[in-house]
Amino acid sequence: MKLTVKPLKQKDAGRGLAAIDRTVMAELDLENGDYIVISASDGRAVARVWPGYPEDEGNEIIRIDGRLRQEADVGIDDSVTVEKADVKPAKSVTVALPQTLRIRGNVGSLIRDQLSGQAVTKGQTVPISFGLGPLSSMSGQRIPLKIASTSPSGTVVITDSTEMQVSEKPAEQIVSGGSSDRETPNVAYEDIGGLDEELEQVREMIELPMRHPELFRQLGIEPPKGVLLHGPPGTGKTLMAKAVANEIDAYFTNISGPEIMSKFYGESEEQLREIFEDASENAPAIVFIDELDAIAPKRGETTGDVERRVVAQLLSLMDGLEERGQVTVIGATNRVDALDPALRRGGRFDREIEVGVPDREGRMEILQVHTRGMPLTDDIDLETYAENTHGFVGADLESLAKESAMTALRRIRPDLDLESEEIDSEILESLRVTDADFRDALKGIEPSALREVFVEVPDVTWEDVGGLGETKDRLRETIQWPIDFPEVFTAMDMSPAKGVLLYGPPGTGKTLLAKAIASEANSNFISIKGPELLNKYVGESEKGVRDVFSKARENAPTVVFFDEIDSIAGERGQRMGDSGVGERVVSQLLTELDGVEDLDDVVIIAATNRPDLIDNALLRPGRLDRHVHVPVPDEEARRAIFDVHTKNKPLADNVDLDRLAQQSEGYVGADIEAVTREASMIATREFIDSVDPEDIDGSVDNVRVTMDHFEQALDEVRPSVTEEIRERYDNIEEQFGRGGEPGNQEQVSRTFQ
Repeated sequence: MKLTVKPLKQKDAGRGLAAIDRTVMAELDLENGDYIVISASDGRAVARVWPGYPEDEGNEIIRIDGRLRQEADVGIDDSVTVEKADVKPAKSVTVALPQTLRIRGNVGSLIRDQLSGQAVTKGQTVPISFGLGPLSSMSGQRIPLKIASTSPSGTVVITDSTEMQVSEKPAEQIVSGGSSDRETPNVAYEDIGGLDEELEQVREMIELPMRHPELFRQLGIEPPKGVLLHGPPGTGKTLMAKAVANEIDAYFTNISGPEIMSKFYGESEEQLREIFEDASENAPAIVFIDELDAIAPKRGETTGDVERRVVAQLLSLMDGLEERGQVTVIGATNRVDALDPALRRGGRFDREIEVGVPDREGRMEILQVHTRGMPLTDDIDLETYAENTHGFVGADLESLAKESAMTALRRIRPDLDLESEEIDSEILESLRVTDADFRDALKGIEPSALREVFVEVPDVTWEDVGGLGETKDRLRETIQWPIDFPEVFTAMDMSPAKGVLLYGPPGTGKTLLAKAIASEANSNFISIKGPELLNKYVGESEKGVRDVFSKARENAPTVVFFDEIDSIAGERGQRMGDSGVGERVVSQLLTELDGVEDLDDVVIIAATNRPDLIDNALLRPGRLDRHVHVPVPDEEARRAIFDVHTKNKPLADNVDLDRLAQQSEGYVGADIEAVTREASMIATREFIDSVDPEDIDGSVDNVRVTMDHFEQALDEVRPSVTEEIRERYDNIEEQFGRGGEPGNQEQVSRTFQ
């Protein structure tokens, strides 16, 4: 039967599997675990059958990984012939290890466990995982073993009873045979996670013209000549280019931007010409230019003569009088706006593909790629890590896997004989990566996409915020609901609120609420202290605002928290002596919040205790839509706040929190925290003064905070909000309007005066 080849899912790659739809399996009289021969015109591969994925149902599709595609000498979307194979179980198999790997002891059982169920042939290269970190030749990636001989001969299946032997000759000296003579690709499509759409676009631009140029001739058009990959560092731009080059078996030339620059006149341009001439002679070819912005910056902004000439040379090579033939140029950069605009047009870089920060499903795929060869324990739930690694790009997740492996390696380091050149096979077999290793590794890795603005989200939940029930509900529906229930908002044809202004007296818990919502919303969190954006240089303050919103868009869903927003968003026309920087920052904020560029899945929270100072334009619907008053707590709320702050304290039986809530009229959350801290300090002082220092360890369990201590603390700590201040904020709430409509700013200002 003829089937169409498609790539395998990331988690299943490297196991010698072929995923086929159950209907096709029934037609070929196949069952799970049977073996098939995959044949094409120039190659042949043997694989074990596995039921196909639900999305392939009813289609004549076979999914195989890069190694099997290489053996069968086929590409994606090619047709192959599939038939049932009669393969014998292997009595014995001799494998050869790479010269760089030295292991002592019985390594045969370790290899047999890794290869159990796989079909192998003499001369074939099979990648397996031998360990972690420095024990592997490719930093935790799989190591190529060569099959030196099999008994019986031909294609055999390794079983639990197969005798595995290690050849004295290294793998490099074993001669390959047949279609296995081709080298296994370093990077296949299955090694790229979370970039399915981007990969499909790149394949459409590069693979299709090279495999089937007649399609474009029939349409009477020239095939695309260039692809520009841009996005944050570490998202997989270079990896994608390598995978495409490996998969289509094209001639691949890599130009690292800075290395062609020379101090001698004309030499940089000559090196570029030679690279393109070499590619033309070996067409079809791919020329990959990494860090393109290093050799092709905007000519108007660069001071060097060499850079201008190199840009001009590159333009003429990509779109000059001489035909380029079947040479495709892939450029990669993380500074797309720094490129010369002449490069960014049709005929040069025809398509620009953004390789963005991966979402949860993408992060899951990337983690599956990097943990594929790792001996993980059953307690590791990769989905949890995919959920909790917002802002992590592919390189960060690779670091996470690598660091967790290194943590596991540190556990067995005392057992390693570092002076010996060989590793004991028993130590290798005992290596396991646990959930604790992953948790330790996660603490030390910051997401690179958010590095400049990243804030570790505090472990604060709604339970840590006492009282404020109505305020919490308003915040939940404004921020959490659009992220958790987007389908409801779509069904209602309703756009979520852009932003929330939290206002109220100092100490009522505005910043604490922002911390709680960041933690509960399960999204990225960027915290901006108002004054830190201000800069003495013209234009830098506005650039800071632009950068914050740019990062937020790239890493959505994101909560951006502006603390003390009145310091950067004051009423325009009122400030003197700041060279207009304040007004420009406000204008920049207004355009970012409600400009041409949409803020998808980005919510702004602003906090202030001086709403009278904020520019009125910022408070209208479409910008900071909801105005949430964080009031002075009433008696019930004060009781809840006392509960939060005394939860883990050793209280005496006579402590009456209801009475304390009655006695603390006018106290805000910060005052109540200060009261409990002061009461604890008084109790500590009394205890230390009354006990012999040598007996403290034995009697520390007896210390208690009593009602008397709390009453002394109430005398020490006075309420920070007077009745007059409370009335002011209540008036402001009325003037703003409970529905979130902005009130008259002049009235609000007069209230404060």
